[in-house]
Amino acid sequence: MGCRRTDSWSALLRVVADQAKDERPLDGPIILRPDPGHRMPGRGAWLHPTPECFELAVRRKAFGRALRLQAAVDLHAVAHHVGAHPQHAVVALAPTITSEERSNAHEAG
Repeated sequence: MGCRRTDSWSALLRVVADQAKDERPLDGPIILRPDPGHRMPGRGAWLHPTPECFELAVRRKAFGRALRLQAAVDLHAVAHHVGAHPQHAVVALAPTITSEERSNAHEAG
């Protein structure tokens, strides 16, 4: 995902979104968790478990796209797992515009 290279699933780290609302504030970021055993439920994003691949994925905001999230994501747990510096561990995603909002804006303009 970060470096965009393919590899066997056993060589990649799976990352999943922990959508448990009781653990995070109402408008807080969605916590992403590493899933080295490839067993957690939900959509997964795959990357090489290296700091370089992680940094590229953060820079490209690939986690939100791969996991189809429309909220900010907290990457502290993933950064710790791959040994990266968590300086950009909370990534805000740009709000997406629905097709209805787009058509309403087009009609108004």
